[in-house]
Amino acid sequence: MPALGRTLIIVGAILVLAGVVLTLGARLPFRLGRLPGDMVIRGKHSVFYFPLTTCLLLSILLSVVLSLLLRRR
Repeated sequence: MPALGRTLIIVGAILVLAGVVLTLGARLPFRLGRLPGDMVIRGKHSVFYFPLTTCLLLSILLSVVLSLLLRRR
């Protein structure tokens, strides 16, 4: 059961951090989803948006965090 408790604490901390980022997102010096490298293609009647750089940064961040959390000792 201690492993379940630890997992719930980690998930809760991640949710709190996500909530803080979403709440204070407008005040951050960078905006996720509007980074250089994110693609926006505007047509006459449509807009295609793909946040390539944002996806790469989030993937790297999650990979590092999960590798630190799941490291076997």
